[in-house]
Amino acid sequence: MSAPQSLLDELLGAWAYTRAGVIAEVRNLPDKLTGFRPTPRSRTLAELALHIVESGLMMSGELTRADGNFRRQSYAAFAKEYAAPASGRKSKRDLVRLLKATHARGEKQIRSAGEVLMLQQIVQFNGEKATRLSWMHHGIAHEEYHRGQIALYARLAGEVPALTKLITGE
Repeated sequence: MSAPQSLLDELLGAWAYTRAGVIAEVRNLPDKLTGFRPTPRSRTLAELALHIVESGLMMSGELTRADGNFRRQSYAAFAKEYAAPASGRKSKRDLVRLLKATHARGEKQIRSAGEVLMLQQIVQFNGEKATRLSWMHHGIAHEEYHRGQIALYARLAGEVPALTKLITGE
């Protein structure tokens, strides 16, 4: 892999790495675990994957709008606006395809918007302004947070997480 040529390239590379890690964790689990939830109030593995998809679509959609503003509507309204392609998918195969396809779509959207727009400010969920590029770090961290949940689900179900397998050579 060649060195990034811009801040945007570097951040898109970080997102690609993170999304690939999420996909590896989903792929790692047996199909029967897509409905697994550790507690009645927890999301299932499928619901977590769909949430990651929805959030990624919202991130790429809102960050590339000229009038982007994460306070312009509720999270539920953002999900409805951006996440229609994600609804109803439950099989592991569907989830992996969706994670890949929506990431490719989001990367294309952000790349097309360009680094100049991504260096402009946007209103965050907390009402404060930040550059779109810096807000993308939040989106990537959000995916890593949920990747950790998926790895924990693997442990709770008696499986070894994909990242652990990669590191230990299992």
